[in-house]
Amino acid sequence: MNSCLETMTESRDVSYYMNLPYTYLIQPVTDESGNYFFGRVLEFDGCQSHGSTFEEAYQNLREAMEGWLEVKLEHGDPIPEPTGSENYSGKFVLRIPKSLHRKLAIEAQKEGVSLNQYALYKLSR
Repeated sequence: MNSCLETMTESRDVSYYMNLPYTYLIQPVTDESGNYFFGRVLEFDGCQSHGSTFEEAYQNLREAMEGWLEVKLEHGDPIPEPTGSENYSGKFVLRIPKSLHRKLAIEAQKEGVSLNQYALYKLSR
């Protein structure tokens, strides 16, 4: 069984992975270096780049992705598959201290919304 998996992985090259729907995050940044766009591939730890424009950041990120994949394939390291939206139900359980639960419930009540809506608002900021 392992040999079948190894053969399947070996037959996958850079172009195979470059055509999968990975998640790119490109955002404008203003800091001590100036104004630019910073991008990364969320599934690939450390795969990032930047550019003066969105388009340049995207092209540079694609180049960085190719290099990242080449190194992983060369060393036989695992390459994560894209994370699709079908993997997420929209629900998760979070345990918090009673004091935080109380604080959030009070703040939600002050805002006139449910605790769920208030937590969503706080998480999305």
